[in-house]
Parts: sequence; structure tokens; C-alpha cells
Amino acid sequence: AFNKVEGHTRPTRVLEKVEIDHTPLDLILLDDELHIPLGRPTLTMLVDVYSHCIVGYYFSFSEPSYEAVRRAMMNAMKPKSEVAKLYPDTVNEWKCAGKIETLVTDNGREFWGNNLELAVCEIGVNIQYNPTKKPWLKPFVERMFGTINTELLDPIPGKTFSNILQKHEYNPKKDAIMRFTTFMKLFHKWVVDVYHQDADSRFNYVPSQLWEQGFKTLPPTVLSNDDIQHLDVVLSFSYQRKLSKGGIQLENLDYDSTELANYRKQFSHKVSQEVLIKLNPDDISYIYVYLDKLEHYIKVPCKDQGYTQGLSLHQHKINIRIHRDFISSSIDNVGLAKARMFIHNKIQEEIAELKAGPKHSKVKGGKALAKHQNVNSESQKSIAQSEPVEPKKVTPKEQATDSWDDFISDLDGF
Repeated sequence: AFNKVEGHTRPTRVLEKVEIDHTPLDLILLDDELHIPLGRPTLTMLVDVYSHCIVGYYFSFSEPSYEAVRRAMMNAMKPKSEVAKLYPDTVNEWKCAGKIETLVTDNGREFWGNNLELAVCEIGVNIQYNPTKKPWLKPFVERMFGTINTELLDPIPGKTFSNILQKHEYNPKKDAIMRFTTFMKLFHKWVVDVYHQDADSRFNYVPSQLWEQGFKTLPPTVLSNDDIQHLDVVLSFSYQRKLSKGGIQLENLDYDSTELANYRKQFSHKVSQEVLIKLNPDDISYIYVYLDKLEHYIKVPCKDQGYTQGLSLHQHKINIRIHRDFISSSIDNVGLAKARMFIHNKIQEEIAELKAGPKHSKVKGGKALAKHQNVNSESQKSIAQSEPVEPKKVTPKEQATDSWDDFISDLDGF
């Protein structure tokens, strides 16, 4: 379900209403191994309105996207038992987990589209879309961003400043002295052992205590292992693709399996032309296909396992781009332009001869030209209307020494 609201309704239980939003942090972080500046990380965060607890998060150095939304949602709903193992310095337990009832968002494009819409429908999460430019309708997550900035980031060397007058002497390469993994340790320590355990400024509540009380009174749905596996599938990227004899083609790759082939044979006269596909962007060596007649997903491997094993969607798109650039660089554009001009001139000569020759000679030649010139009811009406093809201006191809950042800058996000 999708709703637009103008006001607030106080929740009565944990995870009844959860706010989500993104913000770039005022901090420049370093690569762990190379010690070069990575830039300002973007934090995607989910805050439970009832308890004020931070229930989920995701950090990246990319613009807000569905990828950030899905990862933050999975982090919010899954048990956080791994936190103590990954960050043994934390003392308390991060108990926040369970199925979200209503997700409160703004109208950012990452919250619209088939990916999120299909996912929330399958897992039974409502979405409440707030009007644009009204951040006060998500006060809890907005306030949390401010709290993180002042309480966690202010003491850290390398913090940037929103006020341009304060950062005119700032040198990110010199002043960003904290590695990414170090910051992650501090972030978890602050969330679990500081923010969740401390009272608010008015001493009205302690987030972890509110969570405990709410969980005991009206506990949320806790995900089983099967639920978690299903969540991983459902929150993956969604596609609609035709189910053909050779399987399924997605992102220039072919996927098929014996189970999928048997389904095609059994329901070939009943299955729809398209099926729902789920792709994990971290590993494109397999996809999940929803079998409508059987009402469940099956895992289908890529035919080219040698290439796709452990390959991410982003890496694959870069590989395709490199391949296309290589093919393009091998093309003789001048030769192609000359050949196309030759063909065009021959067509014009043939048209002139048809017009000048006997009437009966036009039939066979005219039909062939109509086919070549793509005469149709929607656009081209005559074989004589084609404009001459001008030779293309050939520009030198970029050399291999060009900037890698420039090369990948126009790759589409996902």
C-alpha cells in the first residue's frame, strides 16, 4: 500500500513506523590500504519512530539509489548478531530487528519505480510518501542526522564544515586522517553503546529501554532463516523478461537450467510471455525467476559461469563498455562513410533510371528499393525522400592513459 500524508500519528509499537533518508556526512575518509581520500560517505539510515532507535543503515560513496535503500532495509530487518563479532569493542547488544510495518520516505527517485514497489508488495511493507520539501514530516531521521554530526563527527579530525567560510583552508588529502574501517568501528560503538544507552536532552527516554518495553508489549514479526533468504531475493533488482526456448537473456547474458526448461515444457501453453526476474547486483552468476504457475522462485545459473562467477553488475557493465569501445575503435569510420555514400548515390541513380525508363520496369526495382529505404505508413513515404548521408567527422579515440574516473563517470547508476 502507498499513502501520502500531511501529519503525524504516534505509533503504538516498535517498527510500526520507520523513517528512511540519506545524507552526505561532513567527513572525508581514507582508503584502508592506499590511504588516499575516498570522499564524503553518504549515509542511508532508518530510524524507528516509537523507540527513536537507529534500526538500519548503509554507507556508500555514491549518490542515493535503490541499491542503498535495499541494503539499508535488509540491515534494518535482519538480526544484528554479526555486529558483536565484527566489532568486539561494542559492549551492548544491537537488538533492533524485525519486519517493518510502514516505511516513511520522501519523494526521491530512489523510492519510486518497480524495484521498491514490487519488493514491498511481496514482503508486506507499506510505504508512506511525504510531500517534497517538507523534511519536518520525517523529524526523527532528520534530527538523527544532526545528532550524528554534532556528537559523533565533531570530535573527529578531518571533519569538513558546511559553512564555506570555515573550510577555505581545508585540504582533504592532508586533513582526512581516518580510514573507512576505523570510522565504521566508531560508528557502531557510538550507536550501540552511546546513543542507544543515553537519555535524550530532556531526559524523557532512553532509546534501548523504549525498544525493550515496546518489544515485550507488542513484539514485531521476527524473521526466520527462510524469511531472511526470501528477503534477500525479493529486495534484489527486478526485471521483466521473456521466457524463451533458450532460457532468459538479461544484461547480455544467458540464463537457463533444467528446472526452468521443465517448467517451460509443462506450462508452455499457459505461461505468460514475460516472467519476473530478481538479480543480485553483487553476483550476476545466477538469477531468481518467479514461476507464476508454481508461485515460487527458482535459482537459475548463468550459462557462462567462468565469466560471471563472483562478478558484480557494475563490473559487468564496465566490461561491456570496454568491449564496445574496443569494437568501436576497430571500425574504419571513413571507409564506412564512403561506402554508405556510394550506396546512396547508386540508389539515386537507380531512381533516376526508373523514372526515365519504361513504366513496366518500375515494379520489380521499385519494390526492392522500397524495402531498402524502409518505406512505411508511419514515416518514410517515398524512396526518393532519403537525405544524402554525410561522411562522419572522425575524431581520435581516447588513449588507454585517459582518466579511469572519466571513463566510468557516465555509467548509469542502479
